[in-house]
Amino acid sequence: MARRRVSQPTVRWLGGLLAGVTMVAALSGLVALLEPLVPPLHFQVLYVLPIVAVAVRWGTWLAAVTAAVGAVVYAYLFLPPLYSFQVSDPWTAVALGVFLVTAIVVGQLAARLRRSAQESARLSEEQSALRRVATLVAQSVPPTTVFEAVTQEIGLLCGADLARMERYEGDGAVTGLAVWSRVPVQLAVGTRFELEGLSVARDVRQAGGPVRVESFTGAVGAIALEARELGIRSSVGCPIVVAGRLWGVIAASRKSDEPFPVNTESQIASFTELVATAIANAESRAQLAASRARVVVAADEARRRLERDLHDGAQQRLVSLAFELRGAKDVVPAELPALRADLGKVADELSEVMEELRELSRGIHPAVLSHGGLGPALRAVARRSAVPVELRVTTESRYSQPVEVAAYYVISEALTNTSKHAGASRAEVAVEERGSTLRVFVSDDGAGGADPGRGSGLIGLRDRVESIGGSIEVTSPRGDGTLIQVSLPIQRRDGAEWTGEDTAPPQATR
Repeated sequence: MARRRVSQPTVRWLGGLLAGVTMVAALSGLVALLEPLVPPLHFQVLYVLPIVAVAVRWGTWLAAVTAAVGAVVYAYLFLPPLYSFQVSDPWTAVALGVFLVTAIVVGQLAARLRRSAQESARLSEEQSALRRVATLVAQSVPPTTVFEAVTQEIGLLCGADLARMERYEGDGAVTGLAVWSRVPVQLAVGTRFELEGLSVARDVRQAGGPVRVESFTGAVGAIALEARELGIRSSVGCPIVVAGRLWGVIAASRKSDEPFPVNTESQIASFTELVATAIANAESRAQLAASRARVVVAADEARRRLERDLHDGAQQRLVSLAFELRGAKDVVPAELPALRADLGKVADELSEVMEELRELSRGIHPAVLSHGGLGPALRAVARRSAVPVELRVTTESRYSQPVEVAAYYVISEALTNTSKHAGASRAEVAVEERGSTLRVFVSDDGAGGADPGRGSGLIGLRDRVESIGGSIEVTSPRGDGTLIQVSLPIQRRDGAEWTGEDTAPPQATR
């Protein structure tokens, strides 16, 4: 025959009753020992102590039972007639009744005080947890960090054994994003579950609001099966709503029979709002980055188109015109030397205009970058620089167009600023492939003091670099030169795949 399971509240009630009776018995023994020295009537007030203790730990009802037991035991052992439940003196009976009422009232006050202290501690703990998560959201940390923190905070705050966050997929499944467990169990992260059978995720999706699952016994489905294997007996879950759409669910679970408190849903809901904010912020940042990348790509395409139009249109026409002028010069009669000289002068000036136009077109978008890659393009930039440049390019690989263009313009703009504003005598440029990034270093020995936030070309460079997921750092103390460090995520175009390990960035020479 199977044993009948005793409910958790019953066990708690019996434990409180046993504790109250034990304390009353111990106190009665102490009074009996002191009776020869002090009249026992003076010890009646001591019976309030176990009543208060029981009230604080187990509540008012058990405190009232303890008060009744204490009054009966006191009357039986110490009031005449001894060892009898009768009280001969009416005034003693009245005093005993007053004591009983007083003890119950004191017990109620003690129980309320404890509940108030517990509620205050719970609210303080909840606010602290919310502040910790809100700080993460405000710092714009990756969403996965927020997911893990929220899942842990909910599990601890709700007194759960396990907690989980899941995201709804478009095909009707859910994917585990973060888990937390108080007990050593293996929980699935990144695993997809179909919403078949009983589960908090299925019920939240159907109801659109908080739900509770009291038992998984006999339930079917992958999630219910996992719950039984983990020993979960009950769960409570709340939806995560982002921009008006149901995005995911957070669930807390217990392995014991004790149900979750009635305010559990409201506690979880406070955190789902922060999660929704973190997700919305991440989506907004992603959309902004994508938009900025599209703007940069569009600008680069316009540059290439303009450079191509200049090369194929205006430059070719100027070349043809210069050729015709020189041809006309050659057929001018010898008796017209002035005209011959004027045509030669115009042809020479036209050649200078073509050279200036060629330089302008290279600045708009250098064709050598598209055809030859970073190495040849940067060598051309170094040759044109007004400040001597020590160039070190340790990679011959081709990268995606945005990466090569970003690296080129960072170096070109940095060297232009060095020539115009730094008063430097030399500059150094290093381009290295380090792990999964392309590292660019530009340094000079000029006056320093460059401020990226004051409308210089560095602002545009930052936008270009960050639009493709890179980072740029400018170090420019006054009187000690300028160092620009750029990291660009790379995708090579030569078919090779990177298989090495990330290493620390090199120390660029100042």
